[in-house]
Order: sequence, then structure tokens, then C-alpha cells
Amino acid sequence: MTSALAPSADPLVDPQGRTIRYLRISVTDRCDLRCRYCMAEQMTFLPRAKLLTLDEIAIIAERFIARGVTKIRLSGGEPLVRRDVADLVQRLGRHVGAGLDELTMTTNGTRLAQYADALVDAGIRRINVSLDSLDPDRFRYITRHGDLTQVLDGIAAAKRAGLATKFRRCCNGASTRATTCR
Repeated sequence: MTSALAPSADPLVDPQGRTIRYLRISVTDRCDLRCRYCMAEQMTFLPRAKLLTLDEIAIIAERFIARGVTKIRLSGGEPLVRRDVADLVQRLGRHVGAGLDELTMTTNGTRLAQYADALVDAGIRRINVSLDSLDPDRFRYITRHGDLTQVLDGIAAAKRAGLATKFRRCCNGASTRATTCR
């Protein structure tokens, strides 16, 4: 009997013949910011009953790992606003080194101070932080209410926890890689 995560004889291949090794999973459509280029002030979100449960997301991810996916990025909305997302990260993190080479997350950084240690403990070693401006007034304007200090405190907590951090400037929808630090 084979394990549910035993590599499949049939890797995933796209129509151009490339083997698929990377999967990006959006764990929620919700976010705690309302960036002007991304969300309306009054958003209509999917009803919670229509979202996959974290267990369903984990099962799907594990099936992709079994088919040869070696890198998973968790995203959203803002993944850290999803209740119990740390449980999903921990479950997927158990596969790092056992079929999964890398588990990463894209975040806006507002909740990193709360979650940084748990992310590292669960197996995440690198995050991407979407950061629109280092000017507090401009940041607040772009995000409609965001607190840059909260994000910078989260980035500092991520660095203390040992997370490698890439920054992406996302203003006006033009995402560009800015810098990487440890």
C-alpha cells in the first residue's frame, strides 16, 4: 500500500510540456487593509461557507506534493487574517524535506509580529512582504487606514525569528521586487 504522499508516477505537466513544481494557494479573499489599487472601500467577500476549509486546502496541497510540487506559496487576500492559518502552515510544514522543498507566504506584514515565530516553527523560512511605501502618510493613504509602524514591527519580528524577507512594492498594481534581506 502506498502512502497518500508517495510521489506519483505521473508528474503534473502543463500544455507546453513543463513539469509543474510550484503551487500558489490563496487561503482567503479577505484582507485587513483596503489598498486603493486592490479593494473597494466596501468589499463583498465570498460567504465563508463557500471557502475551502483549511483541512480541504491541506488535502489539496498534499495531493499536489504527491504529484511532484516542491514549492508552495500561501497567499490571500492576507493569509494571516484566516483563523487557524497557523494550523495549515504547521500541517504543510511537516512536508518540508519530505517531498516539499519550500513553503513560503506572501503577506502585508500587519500580523507578522504575532505570527513570525509560529511561521518559522512550522517550516516557513522565507516570506514576501507587500509594502507600498515607507512614508507613513502615503502608506496610510494607499491602504486607506494602514499603520506603517505595525508593518515595520512585523518585519523586525520576522527578521528576529530568522525569516528571509523579500519586499514587493505593489502600488498601482505594478508589483516589482525591491529588495531581499535576512
